Amino acid sequence: MEVVASAPGKVLVAGGYLVLERPNAGLVLSTSARFYAIVRPLRDELSHDSWAWAWSDVKVTSPQLSREATYKLSLKKSTLQLTESANPFVEQAVQFSVAAAKVTVTDKEGKEALDKLLLQGLHITILGCNDFYSYRNQIEARGLPLTPEVLLSLPPFCSITFNSEVANGTMTGEKCKPEVAKTGLGSSAAMTTSVVAALLHYLGAVNLSCLGQSSSGSAAGRDLDLLHAIAQSAHCIAQGKIGSGFDVSAAVYGSQRYTRFSPEILSSAQVTGGHCMSDAVADIVTRSWDHEKDKFSLPPLMSLLLGEPGTGGSSTPSMVGSVKQWQKSDPQKSKDTWTKLGIANSMLENQLRNLSKLAEDHWEPYESVLRSCSRLMCSKWTEVATSQHQELIVRSLLVARDAFLEIRLHMREMGIAAGVPIEPESQTQLLDATMNMEGVLLAGVPGAGGFDAVFSVILGDASDAVAKAWTSSGVLPLLVREDPHGVSLEACDPRTREVSAAVSSIQIN
Repeated sequence: MEVVASAPGKVLVAGGYLVLERPNAGLVLSTSARFYAIVRPLRDELSHDSWAWAWSDVKVTSPQLSREATYKLSLKKSTLQLTESANPFVEQAVQFSVAAAKVTVTDKEGKEALDKLLLQGLHITILGCNDFYSYRNQIEARGLPLTPEVLLSLPPFCSITFNSEVANGTMTGEKCKPEVAKTGLGSSAAMTTSVVAALLHYLGAVNLSCLGQSSSGSAAGRDLDLLHAIAQSAHCIAQGKIGSGFDVSAAVYGSQRYTRFSPEILSSAQVTGGHCMSDAVADIVTRSWDHEKDKFSLPPLMSLLLGEPGTGGSSTPSMVGSVKQWQKSDPQKSKDTWTKLGIANSMLENQLRNLSKLAEDHWEPYESVLRSCSRLMCSKWTEVATSQHQELIVRSLLVARDAFLEIRLHMREMGIAAGVPIEPESQTQLLDATMNMEGVLLAGVPGAGGFDAVFSVILGDASDAVAKAWTSSGVLPLLVREDPHGVSLEACDPRTREVSAAVSSIQIN
């Protein structure tokens, strides 16, 4: 038996910093970039004395990193025997998932099947789409243009090479720093969620075959909620802090309006640090998780474009720390700024939801307006409205733009006050130029901001023109797009699918 599950990366388009504190919300889009976890048995047959084993084996393979790690799994405690940690996110995902299966699988037949699967050992293979990694340096080193076409020419699930660390001017021989940087799509959350999803399904704790019917309260909905609780727990323990969790929530449920869970929900898991797994997990799965997730995605005929400026890296934890320090030092000013940001975020969300509703109720005028506006700068959008419905659509587009400009203004003010480059000057120039292009609705820095990435929401077919303009400005347009779907059970190993696609595209004359 083999199980393949995948989970998407994310882009936080509104709610940066605010999403850290309840009851503030963030608008998060899940993407076409996905992590895959493949789980199969290590042994097909069991020896006659296996019933007496206290330990089983776990092997984790990462082909892109040319890495393999083996562990002993305590069948009684559901913990891995770690001499040194190879990947804390995967290790915590395994421990929490096995413990969750033991807690939630209660029928006799299910328990027997679970015990057998664990005795056979677990072989986990992990693959991440190229979109999670930056290939900008390699492209520039080869003198190639910064275009999506060059990214498209890379083989799927490209190998990731590592630099040797340099200490005191000498090579240590320890290859631990990735040569390939990340693009900020939440790789650790997507990877953790894919591993948890594959293991929980493989071990019989959830059934991911019916995800299309996952309304809240349905069996599929309850399974997703269990998966979310376990993935959040594993991810928080692995990173050593209880973050907002929007990245894991997007990996599980897909694009959404997200309000974080109360941090105290994970207090038991945090205290044990993963040592008393069964007690911690039993507590986690019975608690009432109070996060909020409302379905949200871009309206029709709008697309997400991401770009990599290549103007230096940003450390999200240190930027968050500086903003929190500013909040303490100037509580009144910071409160005023957050209130204004909250109002602008809500305005943006309301207008985007309104546009989705207008598309649903009045498709023809909606399509006509968006196709026309995609060929015009925003100053001329009002000229395309020739009916009442079209006027409503154009007005909603312009109010959404204004709300987003307001968000950018207050984010810049917050960055200046806190002494961190939330929207650096170089990004401001690029974003202003982008927002003045034909067919561009929004352009900003995702999440916590900084130098790492920019995004744009574009009308109709204007994406190619924006991508070309970014290339001319030294920005690498990425291939990733919005995909509102969350975690998924896959039919097969994605490498098989890629080979099949390549073979079917070969034309024999």
